[in-house]
Amino acid sequence: MQIDFHHGATYVVARLAGFDHHHANIVAYCAQYVDDATNRGVIEFDNGAMYERTSSAHKTLDYRNFESLANHRVWIPFHFLPGNGGLPAGQDPPGKFIDKLRCVPDSPVARDMLRACIHNHHYDPNHPTAPNAALHRLGITMHVYADTWAHQGFAGVNHQVNAASHLRGPDGVVDQGTMSRLVGYFLGEALPLGHGAVLSNPDKPYLVWSYTNGRDEVIHRDNPIDFVRAAEAMCVAMQRFRVGSETAAVPGMSAQDLGVFAELIRGTRDPDGDARHRVWLDAIASGAFSFGPASPSYVAKGVGSWKHAALGTTAEHDGEEEFPYAPEFMHSDWKLFHDALQEHRYVVLHHILPRYGICAA
Repeated sequence: MQIDFHHGATYVVARLAGFDHHHANIVAYCAQYVDDATNRGVIEFDNGAMYERTSSAHKTLDYRNFESLANHRVWIPFHFLPGNGGLPAGQDPPGKFIDKLRCVPDSPVARDMLRACIHNHHYDPNHPTAPNAALHRLGITMHVYADTWAHQGFAGVNHQVNAASHLRGPDGVVDQGTMSRLVGYFLGEALPLGHGAVLSNPDKPYLVWSYTNGRDEVIHRDNPIDFVRAAEAMCVAMQRFRVGSETAAVPGMSAQDLGVFAELIRGTRDPDGDARHRVWLDAIASGAFSFGPASPSYVAKGVGSWKHAALGTTAEHDGEEEFPYAPEFMHSDWKLFHDALQEHRYVVLHHILPRYGICAA
């Protein structure tokens, strides 16, 4: 998924789940920042303090087979959550280990991830600020959860299972534009990573398409249906987060809001994710949803970003410089996001996946 869903749509779902503007903005910012947090390493301050942040994405989204992209600590916990064939812990899908790694929408693994997010933090909706990094981790979890629909059938490793051919549109005609772009991508013994063999097709909300996978199976994808289902499940998950129970009976989205949401998904057809994002922000600002007009904001880097507020830097990449330390850093959204990234990754790789016989750390 791209910024239109991870930020714009996630903000809408958070508001419809009952969060106020401030808290929904945190959740949505984190959901998108998973794709933009590309730097890692130790931050050093002028008073001798240090902080080690982590990355949840790579700067260059090159769909070819590059070793730097084959990073289990990035792709598996944050973008291609293994689905274990849709089976519960203790059961194995037919096939090989790779079949455990492929994404499955709303899998038992994904539900365990939601449960861990809910149980590890207490959130009081009446408190002016959420304790520690609860909302930040929720935003990260919503990114990964949504991607189980978009990335279904693909694995976050270099493997032939991710191969694809005969990409077609809704009319059954071969998508020659996409196929021509792929000609030079996978040559010789290079293996595709994730959904690289179908480029950004899984991430465009409006797209109806099909392809033949690496096992010669024809896969039909209706992104509008998948994305709306993801949003409905996210709303239920966030409502349960608010009450602190993963099994609570909650209402989900109203029929009216769901209709508006689905129309934005289907009708916003610009191939550029940033352009679609602006459409969502305009709809939110105009009061298209039941929570009324609002103005969520997102700046990945530079002035106005969380990183700038925490470190005072506008640089896209950090060198060896020292940053001025302020006590407010400890409670900054940027630090809390990185705290939550590290916590989420550790829990997924070292607690959840091992229950399913998946060793990916």
